[in-house]
Amino acid sequence: MKLISWNVNGLRAVLRKNFLDYLKEEDPDILCLQETKCTPDDVEQLWPATYTTYWNSAQKKGYSGTAIFTKTRPFAVTYGIDCAEHDMEGRVITAEYPDFFVVNVYVPNSKRDLARLPYRQRWDCDFLSHLKKLEQKKPVIFCGDLNVAHTEIDLTYPKANVKNHGFTPEERAGLETIIKGGFIDTFREFEKGGGHYTWWSPMSGARARNVGWRIDYFLISTALRPRLKQAFIRTNTLGSDHCPVGIEIG
Repeated sequence: MKLISWNVNGLRAVLRKNFLDYLKEEDPDILCLQETKCTPDDVEQLWPATYTTYWNSAQKKGYSGTAIFTKTRPFAVTYGIDCAEHDMEGRVITAEYPDFFVVNVYVPNSKRDLARLPYRQRWDCDFLSHLKKLEQKKPVIFCGDLNVAHTEIDLTYPKANVKNHGFTPEERAGLETIIKGGFIDTFREFEKGGGHYTWWSPMSGARARNVGWRIDYFLISTALRPRLKQAFIRTNTLGSDHCPVGIEIG
């Protein structure tokens, strides 16, 4: 089974580029999108009949939002993490399958001036609680734009960014707590080196120079590790300032 996650930075925009071609070529069993910035009614699109789609749109128009495209209809789908403070921005969809949950997440950005860092810290704690509640029933796969580079090898210039949003000690500690809570960063199971990124600034030709950050992830419950076949980053897929990431499980 192939699972893909992609922050499309506006689904309407990427539809005008390569999205449907990419979907056909990649042919994932489950596709998780972040930052859709739309409702289903905003995209007058006949999706491939092989997929059922689920949407969680932000109350604020044109902002945030997540979607899941899935070939196999889940047992159940829930939206948000059952916390009023967090559930207005369309950031989480949880789909239950026979052997696991899939959680699609678009984690809040702390903002350039770190004004939202205290909120982000509350989010990290509450989101981990959501994951652990799910794990009481069955293992969890969660994926998406986590808006943090975990370690120094996950961005090109770590020393220059240590006080910047996306690489603050507080944000990194939040992800570390999730990992220590029993989740595996799938990409690092196969690739220990640096230079592998999922987001590049649109300024100064950063993508062409591979000056980037790895902030998009698949993490899995430790119970699923024996089923993990590969994890990958589709750096050649254009259309967004992020690229897709994925895993295959047996």
